[in-house]
Amino acid sequence: MTGSLSDFEHLAAQCRDSLTGVPGGARSPDAWLFARLVAAREVRGERALLGLSAATLGALAARHFAASGGALAAPQHEALLVLDEAHAAFVAAMRDFLVGLAAPEVDADDARCLATILAHACLRPDHLWRDLGLSGRDDVTQMLTRFFPELVVRNTDNLRWKKLLARELALSVGGVPGPAPGCPGCEDFGFCFPGGKAAVQGS
Repeated sequence: MTGSLSDFEHLAAQCRDSLTGVPGGARSPDAWLFARLVAAREVRGERALLGLSAATLGALAARHFAASGGALAAPQHEALLVLDEAHAAFVAAMRDFLVGLAAPEVDADDARCLATILAHACLRPDHLWRDLGLSGRDDVTQMLTRFFPELVVRNTDNLRWKKLLARELALSVGGVPGPAPGCPGCEDFGFCFPGGKAAVQGS
């Protein structure tokens, strides 16, 4: 699928509203968040990049979307997301790490879905908010504050969120902090990792 950024943003907004069933809104803040995350990939034919199985996505739709996600009813003809062993290990470790930090008041299945989406986003070469299809860093901060508030507390140095996620995962297992797998492709890699000498996690 081709098109300008504004075209995709317009399509994503339409898809989001179709998912929520409430133009410009949703039944809950969590429904709004997941509709934005899913729509951003859906309109690009990149549903697989969410990292969610069809069953998991269906259950998410049933919890949050109008008519159980009618906008997702038609299957997408796309290649499945293929990970090498190192990336698969990184995703599994990041997902489990995030689930362990989930706020007790959030739905456990929602926390697992978001942890999976975040873990897969760390494989891609851009700022986390762009990889997620959100509007900016503040959106990520709000999302993490809701679902994984301990991460926000730990970010005392105001690190980029993808760098913070990779650092905290490494520290949790006694490893040496380094970039997430997608970090080297980011325009700000040299800013976050001067010299680019840190080992990339999962590579």
